[in-house]
Amino acid sequence: MSPGKPREKSAPELLQDIRVQRVLATVDSIPRGRVASYGQVAEEAGLPRAARFVGSTLRRFVNHSGVPWHRVLGSDGTIRVAGGTARDQAQLLRAEGVAVKNGRVRLEDCGWDPED
Repeated sequence: MSPGKPREKSAPELLQDIRVQRVLATVDSIPRGRVASYGQVAEEAGLPRAARFVGSTLRRFVNHSGVPWHRVLGSDGTIRVAGGTARDQAQLLRAEGVAVKNGRVRLEDCGWDPED
């Protein structure tokens, strides 16, 4: 850790933040076989214009079972994580019946509507 740079919080520490709790609750409400964009999750969590916050929050929970992070994509349906995690995300989505082609999901086909 470099001087002046804050230490990155661990997942348990993050859970103290009400904004993180709201993001995780929103992501947890996305049903199997459905996906949402980072921006949509931010809006539904009451955090408008906080798509990047959603992404940085979910990145810290990728290795924690129970958080369906893989159901959250870019606004155009693209997988936005890199490397092996992107492959894992595609595999998890396919296991739920979501069609992934070239790292992208057609939101028109399986986008989440919280009103349903």
